[in-house]
Amino acid sequence: MARFGADIADKLREGDVVALSGGLGAGKTTLAREILAALGHDGEVPSPTFTIVESYTAPPLRLPAAHADFYRLESPEEVHELGLDDYRDGGALIAEWPERAGGFAHEPGCLAIKLEIADEGRRAIVGPGSDWVERWP
Repeated sequence: MARFGADIADKLREGDVVALSGGLGAGKTTLAREILAALGHDGEVPSPTFTIVESYTAPPLRLPAAHADFYRLESPEEVHELGLDDYRDGGALIAEWPERAGGFAHEPGCLAIKLEIADEGRRAIVGPGSDWVERWP
């Protein structure tokens, strides 16, 4: 996960969304933590399950980022109440449970990653948006 998170962080740009889906315990928060660490965060990364959104500034990060967990949303309309566009302005968004927020896959800057438990580890199914195609091998 550390190497995968570092690869994502290295290619992450302003306006991007990393949409992390998968079941409970699939590794979404772990991957989000690894992305933030690779961006330059040195410290604890609490799960935003209850706060819904945690923001991280640059510096120390290379790029400002918001880490969101939409698990507790009851409808996608609740996203508007969060002021999510303010968090994304000039930075990137790492979104857990994106389907509960209406999804982001339609956005060119979305890197959709579905995590699955597989044997002793994890499998990542990656769907890059059009802005990611040239950046992602």
